[in-house]
Amino acid sequence: MSSQNEFDATVAARLDTSEHRATIPAAQQRAADPDRFDAETRRFRRELLAHCYRMVGSPDDAEDLVQETYLRAWRAYPGFGGRASVRTWLYTIATNVCLTALRPRRMRVLPSGLGGPGESPPNSIAAEVVSWLEPLPDAWLAAPDDDPAAVTIGRESVRLALIASLQHLPARQRAILLLREVLAFSAAETADILETTPTAVKSGLQRARARLDELDPEPAALLEPADPRARALLDGYIAAFERSDASMLEQVLRADATLESTPFRDWQAGRAGCIAFLDRYVLGAPGDWRMLATTANGQPAAVIYRRDADGVLRGYGAVVLAATADGVTSVVAFHHATLVTTFGYPETLA
Repeated sequence: MSSQNEFDATVAARLDTSEHRATIPAAQQRAADPDRFDAETRRFRRELLAHCYRMVGSPDDAEDLVQETYLRAWRAYPGFGGRASVRTWLYTIATNVCLTALRPRRMRVLPSGLGGPGESPPNSIAAEVVSWLEPLPDAWLAAPDDDPAAVTIGRESVRLALIASLQHLPARQRAILLLREVLAFSAAETADILETTPTAVKSGLQRARARLDELDPEPAALLEPADPRARALLDGYIAAFERSDASMLEQVLRADATLESTPFRDWQAGRAGCIAFLDRYVLGAPGDWRMLATTANGQPAAVIYRRDADGVLRGYGAVVLAATADGVTSVVAFHHATLVTTFGYPETLA
């Protein structure tokens, strides 16, 4: 992810073009104070990024949508009369930017959203074009050390299972549920943001809740990534791969664990099936894999490197674990090499 300074520079460059200035009357140009705009809006960027990610399921897309939100906000800033708070005003823009972006897009899914476990041949890539859900590095939402007043973004609101379930909701229902249940906007405020009625908001929220209950009726109680038990499970998972020792996974995975990885359509359910699959198709020889611990979606995670034919450990992707007090209940691997640099790690390891 670009740094905050890089993001600000990109926005500033786009705002400073003569083409953009030509679209704003002179009186409005004088009223648009960049310093004041920055002071009033900058502090909401992290939570807007989380909101857009919940809506679209991709951190890169979310970052683009946040940038678009700030560009639209800047253009509208001279006419912002303070009829709502700056935060509500920005969420109005961001939510509608997301809804517009979602109209032509396919729903982002995990393999478990395409069918039951073991229904496809092992390591079969989906024949149809699939938009895959992507993990969100926790570092993207981390509060600056020098900002004690920064809003804390609840880990539970970006859990991978929740994000996957949200993608199955119609876009407006998704927006209603997030605005009401995650961001605590009132029914009236949500109605204003979506240009609808409080009655429609209440109805949409009921339908969204019912659908989420169907998709995940009893969400697992996950450990925080900093919990020593969660770190021990992650370390055990990493060690099993780096030593190519499938038996070590017996102490890591719960009996009801699931294993899925993009871009492959097939997935496994049950500890025995997961271990057998990994042992047969994935683990290889000791030293083939290297993993570096990190966190994503408020969960323990690791970036993945795989040794190539030349002996170089090259970025391979990332894996996110759902860790509970009884063991790991879900393993989701994302086999996309660019994720290594997305998480801030080098493309290769010495």
